[in-house]
Amino acid sequence: MPDAVDPRSPATHALVEAIGSAAVLLDGQGVAQALSPAMRALIPALDVGQPLTLVMRDPDLIEAIDGVARQGGRQVIELVERVPVERTFRIHIAALTGAGWRRPVLLTFEDLSEQRVTERMRVDFVANASHELRTPLASLLGFVETLQGPARNDAGARDRFLAIMREQGLRMARLVDDLLSLSRIELRAHLAPETPVDLTGISREIVDSLTLMAREREVMLTLKAPAEPVKVAGDRDELLRLMENLVENAIKYGKSGGEVVIDVVDGPLEVSVGVRDDGPGIAPEHLPRLTERFYRVDTAASREAGGTGLGLAIVKHIVLRHRGRLTIESALGQGATFRAVLPRFGAPPRKP
Repeated sequence: MPDAVDPRSPATHALVEAIGSAAVLLDGQGVAQALSPAMRALIPALDVGQPLTLVMRDPDLIEAIDGVARQGGRQVIELVERVPVERTFRIHIAALTGAGWRRPVLLTFEDLSEQRVTERMRVDFVANASHELRTPLASLLGFVETLQGPARNDAGARDRFLAIMREQGLRMARLVDDLLSLSRIELRAHLAPETPVDLTGISREIVDSLTLMAREREVMLTLKAPAEPVKVAGDRDELLRLMENLVENAIKYGKSGGEVVIDVVDGPLEVSVGVRDDGPGIAPEHLPRLTERFYRVDTAASREAGGTGLGLAIVKHIVLRHRGRLTIESALGQGATFRAVLPRFGAPPRKP
């Protein structure tokens, strides 16, 4: 018969603490005797000498631990914690050889939270993309049937319907273009761009190209940037897309007759470009989700403005590929500022 494992011995503690994954050793009474560093990081509230049930009160988990401690063997369960944030764990529960009638139990945790979120996002993405394409397709088919039937000989109706069909076709083309752009950026996410790109020059190009659009909406575009080039390690086409999306959004959703300010800020290690509008602002509950695919604060207004619901998702993934970060500041009635912070060309990599 194998020797009994003493859950309180220094040697046992050293073994548990050397485990790379999140692991906790419980004695026969369910009290934590040793924790791996990953376990301490995963559940900081748990410490040696505390019953696990003080921090994890799920009945299924308690029952599984009790059964393994009494009868031996192994169990694997999935646990969803919803407070303070939703997290999903796969927990492997294994009995060790013990001296008493209740065995010591080793628990190892896999954090599946990110995987579950990714799965939900993928399902939502397919559903949303299908919905976004189905709506204009249904409209197109309806107009085709009308033109083949009642409006066959009505020149006025034909021209009107063809104009609407063209708009719906363009809407689908924009959506497909954005989907392909997002896919290309994600495929290259592991390859950080290394080419020097002048952020000031790109900002000027975007201001020039969107001046007509701004004028149509009576919006003033103001660029504040250093006279000399401000270089980042970047992909020129992606940075043009990033700036175009941010400035277009500011023009579309800012105040008619207002101002959109683009400012480029140089720094020794990082540079940033911000786009500020003086529109209605964004309520705080929407801010964390703005860069999700197809998330819209106002669905009707977004579609009316020609948005696909992917613009800020593209911006976020471009920033991430450039090893930067995106900040969003807004409050109702105070406009919004979107700022991309990127590594300066030649600067040492930023520590995570």
